[in-house]
Amino acid sequence: MENALDFAQIVQACGDGMVVCDAGGTIVFWNAAATRIFGFTAEDAHGQSLDLIIPQAQRQRHWDGFHKTLATGTTRYGSEVLRVPALHKEGKPLSIAFSVALLRDAAGQMAGIVAVVRDDSVRWQAERAMRARLRELETSIPPSVNHVLQANP
Repeated sequence: MENALDFAQIVQACGDGMVVCDAGGTIVFWNAAATRIFGFTAEDAHGQSLDLIIPQAQRQRHWDGFHKTLATGTTRYGSEVLRVPALHKEGKPLSIAFSVALLRDAAGQMAGIVAVVRDDSVRWQAERAMRARLRELETSIPPSVNHVLQANP
């Protein structure tokens, strides 16, 4: 490897999806891992709204947060992971986990957002199954035993 880092190669080789949008929410960059996660090629995604991967039921909440972030220039999701539903090209639901970085132009104005994304569907499905099993077990405890368990935590 040369002394100068090849950032384009790093971003394309990264195992996490990287999606960059401008301040209007239009996708301007999409790496190979984003293609693997969402099914859309970079050519499919470039120039499209982020609505491409946001389920209809979550769009208003997403755009409210997006616009607030651009207006304030701050987000807690630079250091915290956000877990949300998303859409695959084939229409199947996904659960993704991501963090973001805010991009500014030379004048310091908000220019866009980069999201670093992972497919979190397997973990989400496992947690969902575990919660369902816990509810099932809790409802199977006889009331007399449940009363004792609640009285002695």
